[in-house]
Amino acid sequence: MEIMSFDIRHLMYYSRNDGSNNRRFSNFLIYFSVIFLFSCFLSSFSWAKATEKQLAIVDSLQVQSDAQSTTLRFIVSADVAVEAAVLDQPLRIILEWPDVSFQLSPDSLPKGVGVVKSLRAGMVSHERSRVVIELSEPALPLKIRSEPVYSGAAREIIVELFPTGRAQFEEAVSKRREQAARRDQGAPESPAGDPVDQRPLIVIDPGHGGPDLGATGVTGIFEKDIVLSFAKELARKLKNIGEFRVAMTRERDVFVPLDDRVKFARARGASLFLSIHADTLSGNSEVRGLTVYTGSDRASDPESARLAESENRSDIAAGLDEAQSVEAVTDILGDLMMRETRAHSNLFARTLVGQMTNAAKLNKNPIRSAGFRVLRAPDIPSALLELGYISSPSDIELLTSVGWTDRATDRLVGAIMDFFEARRNLGGAVSIEP
Repeated sequence: MEIMSFDIRHLMYYSRNDGSNNRRFSNFLIYFSVIFLFSCFLSSFSWAKATEKQLAIVDSLQVQSDAQSTTLRFIVSADVAVEAAVLDQPLRIILEWPDVSFQLSPDSLPKGVGVVKSLRAGMVSHERSRVVIELSEPALPLKIRSEPVYSGAAREIIVELFPTGRAQFEEAVSKRREQAARRDQGAPESPAGDPVDQRPLIVIDPGHGGPDLGATGVTGIFEKDIVLSFAKELARKLKNIGEFRVAMTRERDVFVPLDDRVKFARARGASLFLSIHADTLSGNSEVRGLTVYTGSDRASDPESARLAESENRSDIAAGLDEAQSVEAVTDILGDLMMRETRAHSNLFARTLVGQMTNAAKLNKNPIRSAGFRVLRAPDIPSALLELGYISSPSDIELLTSVGWTDRATDRLVGAIMDFFEARRNLGGAVSIEP
């Protein structure tokens, strides 16, 4: 206000005088204009700085560990997308962040907690920041999730790490290098800037197809058609809930070799592989009910051995050689990984039967095992679901019923959700039988 008063008095003075005062008045106007424009510039610059988007701040980190897993909890002022990668020599997990401000004191960084040997964080470019976790043993990130805290005023980024075998860790490293090589060669990847989808991938495998009809029911219906219809409905419901990615080994009446089904799931990094089938018993229409099979080197019973032998000859039914290309597990680390995977497969089988108890007719022995070729992935929990026996008129009536399919797929979705919740609660580990 005082400056404005000064300006007004001078303007009045110059306006009352002639001659040289006019030149002084013109000079003053120029001076005043420059000062005014410079003031405007300073004001706009200050406003821009004040309204500039602030970086998200990471100001707290807690690390918790138990026998099954190690969990890192970052408190962040805003929700951000975090991606994980694995590296070896030394063993590391890399957490890629957008441009954030890490305000973590050196004393708060964990050392020797669970699988975390050491941790460091910082900005690696104008648009990216990074957390480098050096590991004391091979481990993989089970899941990265974001949850609101402090009544929504901040977010907690939770990273769960679980110990794994050396072979599984090295396979994850190899996959990352292959992806990097494809990017360097210009091979198509996910659209630039899109975050990596961290949701578990469920691969649904409708058995048989094309020239391989599978079993033929007493009404003349083919197994390949029943299981494809059921698998499509299951896939639709899983996609609708939004918690999983879903892929099918076939979505139409086409044959897929057995080993290619396993390769399909492994190439995509599946979290669960579920093969859908329907059985038949010639001359016995009284046997019926749903059965869940897991992979095993030795069949649990003669009937399971018979079924596995029949299913394993599907390639021959389609006019292909029976040669098996799924790599055998021969080393100790691979054997441990297979045993761990089968333990998870058994967990899923128990969870599924528990869900189906009140929704479907179960076989008198609903959980079995045998050497199915499609269940031989050493790193993917896998199960084969026999919906029922199409040699039974009662089972065919159920399997072709819209109402039964709706109820059964609902329970199957529930079993899959329960399975992954159980794995999270167990930190990715289950008991492994010797």
